[in-house]
Amino acid sequence: MALRHAVLAALLDEELSGYQLTKAFAAGVANFWHAKPQQVYAELARLERDGLVAGREVVQEGRPDKRLFRVTGKGLGELEGFASTAAKPAFLREDLLVQVQAADHLDAAVLIERLTERYAFAEAKAALFEERLRRMRGGAEESEFLLRGASRVGPYLTCRRGRDFERANRDWCRDVMEVLRARAVVASDDGA
Repeated sequence: MALRHAVLAALLDEELSGYQLTKAFAAGVANFWHAKPQQVYAELARLERDGLVAGREVVQEGRPDKRLFRVTGKGLGELEGFASTAAKPAFLREDLLVQVQAADHLDAAVLIERLTERYAFAEAKAALFEERLRRMRGGAEESEFLLRGASRVGPYLTCRRGRDFERANRDWCRDVMEVLRARAVVASDDGA
């Protein structure tokens, strides 16, 4: 996937300024595609040049004018073409996994500290995703929302994937910490 597809997908619901788009990116798209604000602005310029988005100036009183962008028919065609190609599997690259790979040669206490930090991060991020999902559903139960919800289901499903990913990270960290602690006890008993 190219950044262009993530930007086009983020613009499907409404016209957004570059600033609003970077905020929307951070809140929703970032759970599956990371980009710095300057990358998003540069991609918007390319998309507009290529006719995949259209921009318009909005004059504001007492504030600088802003430019709003929307997906064009050509941009929607680009997304449809992207969706018709086979998705490439993602590959996980994470420093913590390298550290755990070397666990037998590292100080377990230090590694447990890193795992504790990642556990807390994953727990907090999963809670943010859960809150976002609750807001998207309004008062509806999830099963009802998925079948008949008034808003688009795609952002909900990707947000749910982000939540589930962070829950899995949290659970994995907990499991690894338990193993390392148990092994430290056994090693201590064996050495006594």
